[in-house]
Amino acid sequence: MSAPVHDIIDPRFSDLIIGSAQLERLYSGCRWAEGPVWFRDSDYLIWSDIPNRRMMRYLPDGTVGVYRADSNFSNGNTRDRQGRLVSCEHGLRRVTRTEYDGTITVLADRFEGKRLNSPNDVVVHSDGSVWFTDPTYGILTDYEGFRAEPEQATHNVYRLDPSTGELTAVATDFLQPNGLAFSPDEKRLYVADSGSSHKPGAPRHIRAFDVANGTLGNGREFCNLEFGVPDGMRVDTQGNVWTSGGPAVHCYTPDGTLLGRLNIPEGVANLTFGGPRGNRLFITATTSLYAIYLGISGIQPH
Repeated sequence: MSAPVHDIIDPRFSDLIIGSAQLERLYSGCRWAEGPVWFRDSDYLIWSDIPNRRMMRYLPDGTVGVYRADSNFSNGNTRDRQGRLVSCEHGLRRVTRTEYDGTITVLADRFEGKRLNSPNDVVVHSDGSVWFTDPTYGILTDYEGFRAEPEQATHNVYRLDPSTGELTAVATDFLQPNGLAFSPDEKRLYVADSGSSHKPGAPRHIRAFDVANGTLGNGREFCNLEFGVPDGMRVDTQGNVWTSGGPAVHCYTPDGTLLGRLNIPEGVANLTFGGPRGNRLFITATTSLYAIYLGISGIQPH
């Protein structure tokens, strides 16, 4: 017998899920599915299939097709406050924005004159600033990018100023910074460290930082996963953090209490809220795209 989808650890989790909702497998055929982002105004989902160097699009009628055939090994995606797609590209080691006419604008590809490692995940603040992580996964092998030696001495979290274009390293002490998300009031930034993927015994944790005037402070451990590696994450309207980790999505309260999990048949990389009411959780997990309805809506990245 297969394990139930909902794993309730704290009774409060029951209010966040729909007990009768089933996990739906919407698509399979990826090599490593990542970076889902929902376009509410257009009613579709885009996600990355990194090793296949493509971006895919899912429509609510079940239609799936290629959105971008050569994505430069794109990984994380989000939307800015104008609704434009912002993407992290492993292949060209840059963060880009897709303009309304389809042209690509490079937002960042170097820091202090040296190439970035391989931008991984990205969020946009309400002030227009672009925040992204820069681990080395895209340059470790030729599978998710192009093998290369890192030029940056550290694996950083960056903030790109929208008015000046200045790039600032706001956190420099991560092993491998990965997924990130703002709290609903944007006073807190959550950042996953997935360094245990290649360094056994390293922490499997998410850190929280206070955000003030474009800087990060008071960094501390928010939660430590019992299993799996924290990767992509999203936050719901109550401030609960939903994060990937192994074959599951883990849900934590704003104070770091584990409420429960959604059990997924494959290793989960990332997730996002979508659908007309924002209460459908889309999950990218290894070869597949999954979805499940919840009893809570998420913060939309636009």
